[in-house]
Amino acid sequence: MLGAAAAARPSVRRGRQLRRAGALLGRTCPGRCPLLPAWLREVVRRLLVAARGRRELWCLPAGCAVGLLGGSVLPPLMAGAAVPLVRRRLAARRRQRERGRREDAVIELCGAVAGDLRAGRQPGEAMAAARCDALGPSWPAVTAAARFGGDVPAALREAGRQPGAGGLTGVAACWQVAVDGGAGLAAGLDRVGAALAAERDQREDLNAQLAGTRSTAVMLALLPLLALLMGSALGADPLRVLLHTPAGLGCLALGGFLEYAGLVWTGRIVRAAGGRAE
Repeated sequence: MLGAAAAARPSVRRGRQLRRAGALLGRTCPGRCPLLPAWLREVVRRLLVAARGRRELWCLPAGCAVGLLGGSVLPPLMAGAAVPLVRRRLAARRRQRERGRREDAVIELCGAVAGDLRAGRQPGEAMAAARCDALGPSWPAVTAAARFGGDVPAALREAGRQPGAGGLTGVAACWQVAVDGGAGLAAGLDRVGAALAAERDQREDLNAQLAGTRSTAVMLALLPLLALLMGSALGADPLRVLLHTPAGLGCLALGGFLEYAGLVWTGRIVRAAGGRAE
């Protein structure tokens, strides 16, 4: 196997060079001795393009592979049913990452504007020069209001409605107090940034303490797969028993229900410990 891989490496490298040259010259440069037919390569390419950025679709080929090994259509059907669940889980993780980026952007905004104010800049100029790309399309309205003399607190409150950008309401309050009462805006922004940073550090510390619980739950959830692999290694053929016998189908349904119930229960325990009512 190592010798075959070493022998195939030059041809693969040459194929990459030919494709790169074809992209530069605007023509197609087929590689030598393709391993797959042209129509099959096109199908694979289209599938990869369709699955790019949609990781939940990888459940389908995994279910089809298990169905081929077990000789049953049940695993592909289960994989199709798992696609929306995986999509929802991935979307929740993506929203959580975006929320964290917005929180970091608000903290950086407070520090940057406070530093510019201490350097001698006017509040509108300092706010217009700040960049918060993580806040999305609502941030240009804030910079436009600061640059052209608009209602900056209202624009900040509107941008603060996004998940993770709630600290902008504190920035708006500091701005309004500083403009109306003449208080120091830099000191207020420092306090808002320090409070947001302390809350973020506390949440990260709590997540670090809960990491062991999450990893334990994941390990327990993967134990049935390990049992199936061990049974296959011992020659027991557990897929045939689970997918082609009434007792196996009953055990599969009961085990799947208990697995889902355990994951939901553990998730609620972790969320309750984290103080999030999601």
